[in-house]
Amino acid sequence: MKYGRSLVDLATELERQLATKQDMIVPTPLMHHVTSESGSSVLNIETSDGVRTFRTTENCRRQLADRLKIPYAYFERMRAEQPTLLDRNIDTWLHSQPEQRMVRTLDGNARAFLSDRYRRLDNYDLLAHVYPMLRELPGARVESCEVTDSRMYLKVVTSRVQFELQPGDVVHAGVVISNSETGQGSLSVSPLIFRLLCSNGLIAADQAMRKTHIGRMTETSHDEVTFFKEDTLAADDAAFFLKVRDTVQAAVSQATFSLIAERMRKTMGIKLVGDPVKSVERLAVKYLLQEHEKAGVLRTLIKDGDLTGFGLVNAVTGYAQEVDLYDRSTELEAIGGRLLDQGAKEWSELAEAA
Repeated sequence: MKYGRSLVDLATELERQLATKQDMIVPTPLMHHVTSESGSSVLNIETSDGVRTFRTTENCRRQLADRLKIPYAYFERMRAEQPTLLDRNIDTWLHSQPEQRMVRTLDGNARAFLSDRYRRLDNYDLLAHVYPMLRELPGARVESCEVTDSRMYLKVVTSRVQFELQPGDVVHAGVVISNSETGQGSLSVSPLIFRLLCSNGLIAADQAMRKTHIGRMTETSHDEVTFFKEDTLAADDAAFFLKVRDTVQAAVSQATFSLIAERMRKTMGIKLVGDPVKSVERLAVKYLLQEHEKAGVLRTLIKDGDLTGFGLVNAVTGYAQEVDLYDRSTELEAIGGRLLDQGAKEWSELAEAA
């Protein structure tokens, strides 16, 4: 499992972000997109205190393009080659079809362009509510955590719930909690399997609890920008956090954990009787691995020398530790979990590939 940063560093970064981020509901006629000749773009927003300027992130540009039905490849081509044309396109659609949008900013960047119904489930508030729950788990430890441009992750393992796959090969139960503040996914709570021998993590995303960021309409003005105050989550979210607590407890329960661990143990009996290279190629096609990722999984499989379904699962989750991007590393851990969910026919296609 990729390390990320310490819990103290995570909390420090979330506190820093809390002080600098700003959310607002903006009528689109008050927005103006400006792109320089070098291709850098900003969003100018007219407020009662004057014009405020925010640099746009890639995520914000993707969401802006999607909302205005501008193909992103064309959006980026205009940004690089015809910036004036891009600005005219964006402003025309923003102003001719007025609506209200939530703009989320951080460190002077417009990082998200979202619906005005987007429900803010912020990382700082989430950690403040969830961490005390996690501390109550017997033998719990934070194995890995991180906050990236797109998501926050908290991966917690408990040594009190364990399963021996084979003599000397023990796995511990855990849970991964992830959340996006920028519209790049729902809040998710998923069971986690942590293998002690190699520190591989596997996410059973099929048993995850998710909450989408859709809320009630916010009372705002159609003529001016409405700023949000950075307070904690509303009291009516208390029921939701109780559900998160129940889901965390279920994720690390002996029943849930044993079910997943038993599926993992069964993969030990699946022999890769075909060409291992072809098996990895087929896996890469099915799970959309890039060429360098396919090569990394194959290298790990050969290095470990375990030509079974279990070896293939661990080749994916083992390679996940080498990946530079924490987001992608976590996605690969979830692919390991999806492999466990495969039926006999799907496993046969991988095992007998030639």
